[in-house]
Amino acid sequence: MLRGLATISFFADDVEAAGEWYAELLGARPYFRVPGPDGRAVYLEFRIGDHQQELGLIDTRFRPGAAGAGEPGGAVAYWHVDDLEGAVERLVSMGARVHEKVTARGEGTGFATASVVDPFGNVLGVMTNPHYLRMLAAGR
Repeated sequence: MLRGLATISFFADDVEAAGEWYAELLGARPYFRVPGPDGRAVYLEFRIGDHQQELGLIDTRFRPGAAGAGEPGGAVAYWHVDDLEGAVERLVSMGARVHEKVTARGEGTGFATASVVDPFGNVLGVMTNPHYLRMLAAGR
């Protein structure tokens, strides 16, 4: 069911500052940016590594669920799946609970995410990711 790491998302109170830090670390600028109402980034995305995997930096206001005491939080690794709804249903049938419902990410882009909390308290992200499928088609 899990085909490969598609995106890992890190959360930051100041996405612009986090983007600068990661740009210096990675030696690359983000290729994708979503501005908030004030023009400052609420989402930045880098493609990095040998397989051009995605690192997303997201404003903490959009972190799924509450990251309080005893609640899951932090980084969410998203694994590409072919059937997002079916994957969430299967995970829930195995004892996971929905952390973030299926959510389209950008109108008409084909990107959608969901996450569950496994029975052990870990957040497991699943997504449909056209970039991942293009990498496979290109033989990467």
